[in-house]
Amino acid sequence: MLTRVGRHVSHSTRRITTQRRDYHVPVGLLEDLTHRGFVQDVTRPDALRNALSSRRQVVYAGVDPTATSLHIGHLIPFMTLLHFQIRGHQIIPLIGGATGRIGDPSGRILERQLADVKQVEDNVISLTKSIQNFFKRALVYADARLEKNEVICTEPAVTSNLEWHQSFNMLDFLQIVGVHARVNTMLNRESVRARLNAQHGLSFTEFTYQLLQAYDFYHLHKHFNCSIQVGGSDQWGNILAGLELIGRLDQPSAKEETEHAQAYGITTPLLTTATGEKFGKSAGNAVWLDPNLTSVFDFYQYFMKVADADVEKYMKLFTLLSWSQIQDILQVHSQSPEKRIAQRRLAAEVTELVHRPEGVVRAETLTKLLFESDYSDLKAENIIAAFQGDPRLVMVDKSELLELPVAKLASKHSLVASNSAARSLVTSKGLYLNNTPVPELQFKITAERLINERIAIVRAGKDKLLVLASA
Repeated sequence: MLTRVGRHVSHSTRRITTQRRDYHVPVGLLEDLTHRGFVQDVTRPDALRNALSSRRQVVYAGVDPTATSLHIGHLIPFMTLLHFQIRGHQIIPLIGGATGRIGDPSGRILERQLADVKQVEDNVISLTKSIQNFFKRALVYADARLEKNEVICTEPAVTSNLEWHQSFNMLDFLQIVGVHARVNTMLNRESVRARLNAQHGLSFTEFTYQLLQAYDFYHLHKHFNCSIQVGGSDQWGNILAGLELIGRLDQPSAKEETEHAQAYGITTPLLTTATGEKFGKSAGNAVWLDPNLTSVFDFYQYFMKVADADVEKYMKLFTLLSWSQIQDILQVHSQSPEKRIAQRRLAAEVTELVHRPEGVVRAETLTKLLFESDYSDLKAENIIAAFQGDPRLVMVDKSELLELPVAKLASKHSLVASNSAARSLVTSKGLYLNNTPVPELQFKITAERLINERIAIVRAGKDKLLVLASA
């Protein structure tokens, strides 16, 4: 935990957990990131490439605490960090516990409303757990994907910038940071110029945001030897501000200031779909990593619905599949695109990364039940697990399954509104048992028709589903 004493910042030693991982990644890191589409701009690429190959680096990416959970838009910076981590570099996911109270003006037309302090604090706690959970699962995913080679891998040092900003008063800030800021340079930042030309202008609070973020980079550089900042394309100006501050405070000579004291910046591109829509939205809503906000099934389906024009790009960004593996998958996909082979693999990979292998089984089982006609390879235990907590799963005595007509079961367990509604569906061939039309009103289930002698799937029309499972 960091604490300020007078004007000097001191910190106790942060405990970093070290794990020995056997990852072997044959391609250079910067080359791999560029090929996969993570890099839009980079400062001094040749110097950065040499630094990455010569010694272990510390790299950070910031997260705004605007919600309690991560969403799939966060996968871009976090997958970038993961590529650093699996090559033995230390990563710092930095939560804006302080800057989140102000709001970054980058990429915005209107000023953000000032955040509620208590809400920001609660979000920081929730996001810390979410980030730790993501990287823990990501390393398990990496274990199953990468070739073996001995690498020292450290757990992410999840940090909030409130640790150093909360006791940083105005006079200290002006003396340490403000004196090195040039207003003409700040005014030329794209995020500032865009807002100055907008109807509502830019508040002083938002104008100083770039200095707060610049100080974050300087603080992490000084106290944690952090040399690289990763951010979205709209963060380029803020990253440059941090590099300039590091150069002026750490190395006051002109030559060292130009070289920014061996610090570097990388921006990732703004990711949109082939139709120009912002990545990470589904029907206007964010796709969350928290299964309580976006179900595992809906998460899986988001990637299943990716257009052919986007699937290669997303495979490179959101999986650890090798370049050759991705090309092999796309080659098979191109022969029968209607089977959506590439989308299935993409959805399975990202779902395993975020929700573990059991999440994939659950999502694939639900997909088969809802959208496919062949139930032959489904297992009863997977069906029950997939519908756990879902009101469409009803546990019944086996005697009831075998003795009551399917039409009666459908009305009794509220698949249809009444016996007459069930009767109408049977007449119109719209009531199904395991995707086969129920032939007549008194038709009963026989033991051999049950899935693993336990499960009956009763469907009304295309969309309404009932899973009857014997206890």
